[in-house]
Amino acid sequence: MMPSQQEPEAGKINAAQSAPMEQDVEAIERLRETYGRIRSELAKVIVGQDDVIEKLLICIFARGHALLMGVPGLAKSLLIHSLSDLMSLKFSRIQFTPDLMPSDITGTDILQETDQPGRRAFEFAKGPIFANIVLADEINRTPPKTQAALLQAMQENCLNAGSHSFKLDQPFFVLATQNPIEQEGTYPLPEAQLDRFMFLIHVDYPNEEEEKRIARETTAGDLPQLSHVIDGNQVIEFQTVVRRVPVPDHVYDYVVRLVRKSRPKMPSADTWIKNWVMWGAGPRAVQYLILGARARAVLRGSYLVQIEDVQAVAEPVLAHRIITNFHAESEGVSSLDIIRRMISEMKEE
Repeated sequence: MMPSQQEPEAGKINAAQSAPMEQDVEAIERLRETYGRIRSELAKVIVGQDDVIEKLLICIFARGHALLMGVPGLAKSLLIHSLSDLMSLKFSRIQFTPDLMPSDITGTDILQETDQPGRRAFEFAKGPIFANIVLADEINRTPPKTQAALLQAMQENCLNAGSHSFKLDQPFFVLATQNPIEQEGTYPLPEAQLDRFMFLIHVDYPNEEEEKRIARETTAGDLPQLSHVIDGNQVIEFQTVVRRVPVPDHVYDYVVRLVRKSRPKMPSADTWIKNWVMWGAGPRAVQYLILGARARAVLRGSYLVQIEDVQAVAEPVLAHRIITNFHAESEGVSSLDIIRRMISEMKEE
């Protein structure tokens, strides 16, 4: 429903905010329909994982990158590859290993024969980062120097390699996977690298009924072919629409208060935050909470962002941005526990 003129002051939006919403209603309806078709197609090859799929699509339509955390065998790579097929996007997979070099990601100059006999010249051979969806598989198995080769591309959508500068094709997503139980030969992602990911998505085991379906449906033959649902231009169009979804002032206030509540060095910080948190979330968390809430609102059929949309994306946005200290670790308190307590204590003013 469109917001009425009789709404409380906190829920009002001004005319400049509401005008784009009226223009984009048709596009929002098309996005919701497309979202349903994507989920239906993915159900042909992915059993369960509904929450993971929703968060991944929120991240994509909000123009963000995602890190999927889960043990091997949970179809993380299959899900990402299937998404690229559904969206008719160029896909590349980078298997991160300890000996992977930055040039293996970005590309390098190669000496090639020219049209003139006896003459050779350097030609830049593009690496796998030149794609629309880049699967960074087991990203924590390569040293920080190689992990950093993704930083500029993720932040600026461009790439400098040697004397060459490139603008990356749009849309562009880095969807990375990480194995939480593998310790040998791994390199934890630096906070600067983690902060480039909009969402940290935890992929859990399927329930018993889903696991039975996996046993029945994935061992009888080849995986079914997926239909193309959307293309790159439509993805870009929907990303633009998502960024125009109106956000009431009281939601902006809620997001800022939520993020600032996570910072132990604030004078107003709660005692339990000071006891358990080393570093709180930065301003980028504010941006991603708003963008994620906008995308979720649209996918859920709303033309206006509500506080429950923010709460729904709070965990994947904040989980890797709130750094716990020794006291929290010794007491078994995780960043997710802290986020849930923060939300439970916040009042919708």
